[in-house]
Amino acid sequence: MTRLFGTNGIRGVVNKDMNSELAMGIGKAWGTLLKQTIIHPKCAIGTDARLSNHMLKSAITAGLLSTGCDVCDTGMLPTPTLQYTVKEKQFDAGVIITASHNPPQFNGIKGVASDGTELSKDVEEAIEKIYFSQHFSLAEWGCVGAFSTWDGAIDLYIKGILSTIDTTCIKKQRFHVVLDCGNGVGSLVAPLLLKKLGCTVTELNCTPDGTFPGRHSEPIPENLTELMENVPEANASFGVGQDGDADRAIFVDERGKYIWGDKSLSLVGKYITRDLKGGLTVTPVTTSTCFEDVISKNAGSVVYTKVGSPIVARVMMEKHAVFGGEENGGLIFPGFQYCRDAGMSLAKILEILAKEKKPLSELIAEIPLYELVKTKIVCPNEKKQLVMNQVAEQMQHNKDLSRIDRTDGVKLYLKDGWVLMRPSGTEPIFRVYVEAKEKTRAEQLTIFYKNLVNSLIQHA
Repeated sequence: MTRLFGTNGIRGVVNKDMNSELAMGIGKAWGTLLKQTIIHPKCAIGTDARLSNHMLKSAITAGLLSTGCDVCDTGMLPTPTLQYTVKEKQFDAGVIITASHNPPQFNGIKGVASDGTELSKDVEEAIEKIYFSQHFSLAEWGCVGAFSTWDGAIDLYIKGILSTIDTTCIKKQRFHVVLDCGNGVGSLVAPLLLKKLGCTVTELNCTPDGTFPGRHSEPIPENLTELMENVPEANASFGVGQDGDADRAIFVDERGKYIWGDKSLSLVGKYITRDLKGGLTVTPVTTSTCFEDVISKNAGSVVYTKVGSPIVARVMMEKHAVFGGEENGGLIFPGFQYCRDAGMSLAKILEILAKEKKPLSELIAEIPLYELVKTKIVCPNEKKQLVMNQVAEQMQHNKDLSRIDRTDGVKLYLKDGWVLMRPSGTEPIFRVYVEAKEKTRAEQLTIFYKNLVNSLIQHA
């Protein structure tokens, strides 16, 4: 059976891979599945700022209504805001129309379970099975679902964040934050949240616009140059950049230096496990060793998973983790909700800075230093599995290899670092991650293994 759901929902180019027919069909399939166990399912729906948001929202809403599910439209809002709403308002399911950091021609459908987490793989597969079989359970004319709207989700979410942190301590420091929302839906939350925490805010690209006129949505260094320039110019405490649906946050220190997601993940993990005197944490195999270093120092432990925030979140739930997240700026705070959350990440960084009374650059300098290089290679989806198997086979007799991890892709643990080669779950590409203590060694390994994967793709 063809897979529709990738690592984070269904995504595609609007009116090509991602169209209204697909959205309506997913709505019918999902509604059919919900009705198998719930008499009168209630679903919340929201969107990011993309131009096709209303088209896809209307289509999937129609599909859900046709099966007898009630649908409540919560409007334009960040993904974690919708997830928090589903959990707190006790909806049976939720859906957010978003393609996260992808270019503006893309859009997507991400499902949310009743506990606010993203849908598990088995639920996604069940939806796909019904979708492809076209065995929809449509309601009689008098039993179709009811449609409503609610505009209180953002206020509910902000109040929730403020209730979990030391707001008094933060307000005393009177931080100045440069905020770059990248014209995404974080624009509707982050400025308000910062002001409620007593911060002075310099806003960049904080008007929602689905064409992303200010910068590309992915918060990588080349897209955050304006933010990095503005932080020292404004004499600000730090800067923060968000992706399109505001479930990830990337920080810039007071000097204007970009902080990779591994570092912010490690910084927060360090203080959470220090305060708790240990605890189990969860992160994907892509995360830098610096995370495990700081967690181990605080008597904590790390469980590694496949890439994907739904996987990380569910392992955190199963193992009662105290913290977790991904190396791309997606931090998960189980005391608040089990999903990546840029708003909560921003509040927690402010709390750490307020309590430690140190600049962000100094706190980051305390995190062990590793050189982590990330690159990608175009690879047709049908070649991915063959390439992975060939990589593992060729590496069996590598003298520098201590072990191979097949948790997600192929991860090679070498004497002086590690290399991970894994196929993307959302794009026709292979991602290659390389880590070493020395920059020159990391670059050498990157060139070697990128060429190896390229060669295998060409001959597969």
